[in-house]
Parts: sequence; structure tokens; C-alpha cells
Amino acid sequence: MTDARPAAVVVLAAGQGRRMKSATPKVLHAMCGRPLLGHVLAAIAPLKPGRTLVVLGHERDQVEGFLADALPGAQIVDQDEQNGTGHAARLALDTAADLTGTVLVMHGDTPLFTTETLTAVLARHTEAGADATMLTAVMPDPTNYGRVTRDADGHVTGIVEDRDADERIKEIQEICTGVYAFDATVLRDTLARIAADNVQGEEYLTDAIGLLVADGKSVVSVVADDWQETLGVNDRIQLADARRIMRDRIVAHWMREGVTITDPLTTWMGVNVRLEPDVTLHQNTQLHGTTTIRGGATVGPDCTLTNTLVERDATVVKSHCDGAQIGAGASVGPYSYLRSGTVLGAGAKIGAFVETKKADIGADSKVPHLTYVGDATIGSGANIGAGTVFVNYDGVDKHHTTVGDAAFVGSGSMLVGPRDVGAGAYVAAGSVITDDVPAGAMGVGRARQRNVLGWVFRRRAGSRSADAARQAGADGTMAEESKASTDEAQQGDQP
Repeated sequence: MTDARPAAVVVLAAGQGRRMKSATPKVLHAMCGRPLLGHVLAAIAPLKPGRTLVVLGHERDQVEGFLADALPGAQIVDQDEQNGTGHAARLALDTAADLTGTVLVMHGDTPLFTTETLTAVLARHTEAGADATMLTAVMPDPTNYGRVTRDADGHVTGIVEDRDADERIKEIQEICTGVYAFDATVLRDTLARIAADNVQGEEYLTDAIGLLVADGKSVVSVVADDWQETLGVNDRIQLADARRIMRDRIVAHWMREGVTITDPLTTWMGVNVRLEPDVTLHQNTQLHGTTTIRGGATVGPDCTLTNTLVERDATVVKSHCDGAQIGAGASVGPYSYLRSGTVLGAGAKIGAFVETKKADIGADSKVPHLTYVGDATIGSGANIGAGTVFVNYDGVDKHHTTVGDAAFVGSGSMLVGPRDVGAGAYVAAGSVITDDVPAGAMGVGRARQRNVLGWVFRRRAGSRSADAARQAGADGTMAEESKASTDEAQQGDQP
């Protein structure tokens, strides 16, 4: 079988994208975990081209910065003046003067093309021994796309851009997708003859097809199986359409891999997310970045996870997690916020309205509700009561607090870091802890209570409170203050 690998791929990515109305170059607008250009490069990569040339123009530095990470070996071609796609392709071939063999040309704003479709174009080009092979699609609404013209025998005769088309041509539904395979030598020759006598005054790459046909060269075509795959992005509406199609594609893939997705229409995820069989995702779930979810875990409803690892059989409900690790069998939520650096051990629990940051929480420990845990290490089997705050910031520096294994922190406590609460230690409810608590001890850091008897009758006379107190048997003539009901030693016997 003849090797269909291209000698080069030329990606046209110099356009400004005025209809996006954005300071961000069109090809860098994000969609399902990658910029548009990133999706194009991902489809190209398995083709293993000899070289990849990317034509840049508008906001070149931004796009080049992306390419430095995404495809360091890409050859950058400058198109300082955007004089059309034909001009861009000509500059690319001028840069690669020694190039021979098959050249695949496509646009940087077409994120939905698959490697399989591009491979089909290259295979057809090679098998036919063609000078040019073009990918076409039949669209229900071909507005704004160049139309493919054919003769009575069905052979391609040319491409007419939408702006130059008359009413008869505009009725044609077969469009040019912007994907071509050319013989490099033939293309170089042809591009030198393209004129700019059209409505836009630009050199159209599409004109190369008509010139090749007129020269008697071999021009063949491949019709895309799914016209939606060929959609380009020129404005925010088209970006949303492309994102939805990519979402559907990703979701369908994971369901085929054994993932239960209860509402695919409200489940969004990026291309770098990884899921294992028997994961369950409920409605309104978003998975971003490198999020990985192990088998048996359940996420959702109403969750957003970014760069987060969820281990086997864990549960995350109505929560936001960013850069967190959630251990096997652990539970999170509802209404929790796990920030970067959170590590939740196996079987541990993060409950409602809890925020964590740089927190290592041990196996089977519980932070059930209404708590902030920042810059902390909590051992295994510990319990952090409701309303506890790890006071980690003094206005200048962050401070770390450690809570030992099986420790118990009572509700409404403040742990003012840096602090150590030892293994098996207790913190009395309502305490402000400013010193370490030794293992097995109980830390009490609260003021002694006193009751001011009769205060309501004096300061709120005639109020509903005073009436209620009187009905409960309170005496308005009682002494101003009572003796404390318990002394500090008795207070220390219980949290």
C-alpha cells in the first residue's frame, strides 16, 4: 500500500476574526479544553507529517506563544498583510522551497475535523494519483461557503466563493470545506498564477482548483460523511455550535466506554478528561482540564471539577473542586469548595458549606459543615466541628496548622496558626486556640460566661422579650448579676 503520509501540512491561521469582536485571536478561542487551533493540531498529529507550517498574521505573538507549547516543531510563516488564502499558501510554500510530495492544506478555525476524515482525503489523493484532492460537504444551509461546481459527468470544475456567486450558484448545497491535498510542485506553480480579481480583492486558494481543471490536471474529491464536522468558526454563535457538537462527541465516547451520564445535554467536559467504567455523572456537571474520575465514583448533580482526581467509589455532590484529590470512598458536598492543594483521604468527608485550600485531610476524618480549612494537615479519624476556622493568614504571611489523628475540634472554634493540636486532643467548642494543644489534652480558649439577671426588664422594658421573660417566670427585681454557674475548673471537664 502506498504511504499516504503528507510531506507537509499547511495550517492557515493568520486571520483576525473580526466577527469574534475579541482581543483574543480567533484561533485561540477555547472549546472543550483546547483552543480552536489546538483541535486542528490534534487531528493532524496522528498523520505524522514531515513538517507542519502554520501561517500567522493577526496577533502573531499570542498564537506563536501557544504553538511553542503545543507544537514546538511547527514552522512559523509570517503573513503580515492578509491578502487571502491563496497568498497565505504561497508564502508557506515559499518558506519551504525544497518541499516535494503531498501537502495537506486546512484552516486553523475548523476544530471539528477528525483524523479519520483527513486520512480519507490523503488516501484518496494517493490512490488516484491526483494533482489535487478536495474535501467537500453537502450542507442544508451553505450560506457563506464556497460552492463546488461540477460538469455533467460529476467531475469538479471549480469553486465559487459565496460573495462572487450568482443566484444559480447559491442554490448549490455542496461546499468547499477548506481541506485540500495537493502535489507540492503543482500547487506552487498554480499559486503563482492566482489573480485577485474578485469582490474582496484577495488571492483565493479556491481558485487553484479551477486553474488546475483548466490545465487538464487531475482533480478529485471526497465528500464528508458528516457535514457538521466541516463547520468553521467565524463568530461566537458558530463557536457555541462547534462546542456543542464537540461536547456531544466527547459525551458519546465516554458512554460507549462504560460511563453512565444521566443527562448528556447538561454534561460538559474537555478533551483531556479521563473517566473509568462505572463512573456516574449526574446533570449539570462540568469536568475541565486534566480531571480524572475512577471507577464506581459518582459526581453530580451540579458540580464543576477542574484538574481534580476522584478516586474509586467517592461521591461529589453540588460542589466546586479545583486542583483537588479526593480519596477512595470519600464524600464531598453539597455546596463545598475544594481549592488547589486539597488532598482528601480515603473514606473522609467534606460536608456542606466547607472550603479547603492546601489542606491534607487524613483517612476517615470529617469536616462536616460550615468550616474553612486552609494551610492545614489533619490526621486520620479526626472530627472538625461546625463553624471551625483555621486562621491561616495574618495579613502578611500564611501559617500552617496540624491536627493529629483522632483529635476532636468543637464547633465554633478558631485555630490561630501556626498551631499543633496533638493526637487524641480535644478543643472545647467556641475556643480561640493561640497555643499548641498537647496530645490527649483539651484546649479551652474562651472567656468565662456571666449572666446579667434582669437586663431585659431594665433595657428592653415593654418589649415582647420582656413580656415573654415575665411569662416564663423571670423576676424583674432579681439581682443585676448572678454568680457564674460553673467555675473555670468545672468548665474544663467538658468541651
